[in-house]
Amino acid sequence: MNTDRILEIIEQHAGERGALISILEEVQATYGYLPAHALEAVADRTGRSLVDIYGVATFYRAFSLKPRGKHLCTVCLGTACHVRGAPAVAGEFQKQLGVAPGQTTPDKEFTLDTVNCLGACALGPIVVVDGRYHSNVSTSKVRHVIDEVRLGLQAVDVRHDERVFPIDVSCPRCNHSLMDPARPIEGSPSIKVLVTAGRQQGWLRLSGLYGHYVYEQTDGIPAGTVVALFCPQCHGLLGGVSTCPDCSAPLVPLLVHGGAILQVCSRLGCRGHSLDLSGVNA
Repeated sequence: MNTDRILEIIEQHAGERGALISILEEVQATYGYLPAHALEAVADRTGRSLVDIYGVATFYRAFSLKPRGKHLCTVCLGTACHVRGAPAVAGEFQKQLGVAPGQTTPDKEFTLDTVNCLGACALGPIVVVDGRYHSNVSTSKVRHVIDEVRLGLQAVDVRHDERVFPIDVSCPRCNHSLMDPARPIEGSPSIKVLVTAGRQQGWLRLSGLYGHYVYEQTDGIPAGTVVALFCPQCHGLLGGVSTCPDCSAPLVPLLVHGGAILQVCSRLGCRGHSLDLSGVNA
């Protein structure tokens, strides 16, 4: 166990609001899960009780106390997905992988999980593998999804992937476009917003491709920081009322052309963005 790395993570987030969640996120990113020794080190260095730390680690589904597979496969069982056959899809994944939800395959390649909602109800049944959304999944598509992951998702050309499509986003306050064609990401205009964290200011660009979590940010604001987002046009604060289901940071609503809402987590680097594209003709 590399305690030096744990101490480095703790020092990096010292004094931050919501620092514990940021610390646990980086510990898990480093080790793939939250080892007991790491949690003990966090408790010792932060002065938080081990009971409190375990409480946070077990409350959020994004955290795992046991090693996960190389690929995390999550099947949505929310109401919209359920009525479209999601339980059968989950059952097919269980059959193909040979593990139940919450378990990892013997070769440590896949961890299977289920959730109550992934926020993309219009595209269900939804399956997310390593942060990439697979829409309208049927039992017959399960083997294709698994085989594709084994071959390597990085080999997939997002420009020709039916699960990844461009969206056009605008400010919910002034309705001006937030798309930045001058700085594309993966060949598509990026979504640009201004951000602040304390006295630090900068910008954040998100991929304009739905289902593709690539982002760029200004230097000086570390990953894991909860930032305030502003429109580059009207400079209005982009604030919402809901929170990220993975890290509890505020979600920021953005308008999608077609009348839908895209909610973006305000914690830099959080892969738990809640996406609601109901109303989009995808």
